[in-house]
Amino acid sequence: MQTRSFGWNDEKVESAVGVLLQVGVFASGAVVLAGGILYLALFGDSRPDYHDFVGESAGLRSFHAVLRGVSHFDSQAIIQLGLLLLIATPVVRVIFSLVAFWLQRDRIYVIFTSIVLAILLYSLLGGVR
Repeated sequence: MQTRSFGWNDEKVESAVGVLLQVGVFASGAVVLAGGILYLALFGDSRPDYHDFVGESAGLRSFHAVLRGVSHFDSQAIIQLGLLLLIATPVVRVIFSLVAFWLQRDRIYVIFTSIVLAILLYSLLGGVR
């Protein structure tokens, strides 16, 4: 059943969601590519040492640290930002869908989408300790 409210219908929502996902994946890929090119330009001739495992530096473990690294043109932080954009894309899609269903006054889908959003946010934020 199609409900019209504020000019939104099922086809417009599906089209907008498709564009949103395409833009998110493309932007993420472009940022990772830019970071990868910068990384190779700076460290392409170095040889990695795989004898000892070294985890991610503290500069790549939080969103604020990644943004700080990006502002200093740190190639690894730029790559990390691209991956964060990729992770954020489906979350933004769910938020967009929630708003669209709310504008359409489709209560059932608002409830289901809210549950999906809560699960996504819990898995991304609530599981961190």
